[in-house]
Amino acid sequence: MDRMLMKGNEAIAEAALRAGVQAYFGYPITPQSELPEYMARELPQRGGVFLQAESEVAAINMVYGAGGAGARVMTSTSSPGVSLMQEGLSYLVGSEVPCVVVNMARGGPGLGNIAPAQSDYFQATKSAGHGDGRLIVLAPATIQEAADLTILAFDLAERYRNPVMILGDGILGQMMEPVSFPQPVTRNGDVSWATTGAGDGPRRLINSIHLEPDNLERHNLRLLEKYRRAQQEVRWEAYRMDDAAVAVAAYGLAARVARSAVDRARAKGIAAGLLRPITLFPFPTQAYRQAAERVRALLAVEMSAGQMVEDVRLAVEGRAPVFFYGRLGGVVPTPPEVLAQIEKVAAEVER
Repeated sequence: MDRMLMKGNEAIAEAALRAGVQAYFGYPITPQSELPEYMARELPQRGGVFLQAESEVAAINMVYGAGGAGARVMTSTSSPGVSLMQEGLSYLVGSEVPCVVVNMARGGPGLGNIAPAQSDYFQATKSAGHGDGRLIVLAPATIQEAADLTILAFDLAERYRNPVMILGDGILGQMMEPVSFPQPVTRNGDVSWATTGAGDGPRRLINSIHLEPDNLERHNLRLLEKYRRAQQEVRWEAYRMDDAAVAVAAYGLAARVARSAVDRARAKGIAAGLLRPITLFPFPTQAYRQAAERVRALLAVEMSAGQMVEDVRLAVEGRAPVFFYGRLGGVVPTPPEVLAQIEKVAAEVER
């Protein structure tokens, strides 16, 4: 294993290279621009193709073309860029073309700012553009996890023939931590479906148009069955949850803050724990449902107006009260802030 001190954006790029990415298409937008910069320098030297597209719309359609030809392909952007990619993402989902998309989210709506936020949760988890399509969504909380999940993302994309999103944020992309990388991995995915144009085998066609409603319904039902199968990929972390009375639900950067707040709560005699989703889709519904049968209350902490909290409430199904605390516009909550909310919830349920 090679160990390096790297920015999150660069660590994701290096992990993708070791996962065997063959093509990268993207357009620069802060706070993720170091990722395409790294790819521009390194990917051609390792036998791959780097191309800076004229826009995010062009980039995602280039991903569609290269992915349809069987290449391991990725793009990266930040919040407004993902909005521009929505149509292409829907085509990729409908055509079942695997790829990896990185979103280092920033504050919004609109152009907003380049500060870290988690207000893209709905966009990432509830749709891939229009229609009933979904993305598999992974949410790292450390630079090491970002690298590990990037390698996993390529495998999941090919296993389910579906785009996979790495959902990070501006701080995760910019901060530096030590990262251990594996040696380059061997690609095991089946690409017998790809439109390579070679050989005398059966005709291969990739498209997302099904003009007959019955045919499109059958196609959508097959995609839904695939998403049900993907439930076996659910991942989460439980921290100090064995005897927790208050469970904090948080992901990504907010989970790092919440973890520190949980430790501070424990030092003050409050039995707090952290339940962190790593896969945002599929969401660890069962883990939250089981936790709700043991704890007195849950507190969702997000850098948004409240998005993941809806999935927490759906999972809990009224078994325990769910509270929410959020900061908006790129403001990062502090451990003392979250501790105060834990104390408030603990006092509320003790009444």
